[in-house]
Amino acid sequence: MSVSRLIEFAKIGSSELGYISVAQNSTLPFEIKRVYWTYFTPDSVVRGHHAHWDLEQLIFATNGRIEFVLEDVRGQKTEYVLDSPNIGLYIPRLHWRTIKFSHSAVLMCLTSMEYDEQDYIRLYSEFKKLTAHEI
Repeated sequence: MSVSRLIEFAKIGSSELGYISVAQNSTLPFEIKRVYWTYFTPDSVVRGHHAHWDLEQLIFATNGRIEFVLEDVRGQKTEYVLDSPNIGLYIPRLHWRTIKFSHSAVLMCLTSMEYDEQDYIRLYSEFKKLTAHEI
């Protein structure tokens, strides 16, 4: 089973001119099939509340601060904070997540699959029935 982790991407540039970071399929843990972003999420809202059967994600805070709590099927919880646009959070399949945004945060997500509603596990009780040896 894959584990979640932060991945740092090189910054090219300077504080005088600005920076660029590059993510390309040859250097990622999966081939990109979809890209989406969320923004203007009120800081009082907690999003996420789901897992995926097969989808893998690499998530960036291109602006602001985003806090994640991830839980794997063994029940291990890990907290991450994204607040630098060159740091990505790799979320493997079968990780329940909750997400809290600063109001100015922009989340950009690279995914391993196109959207498929059947890939979502939306009930925490269903997720909790899964165990690492069943997967």
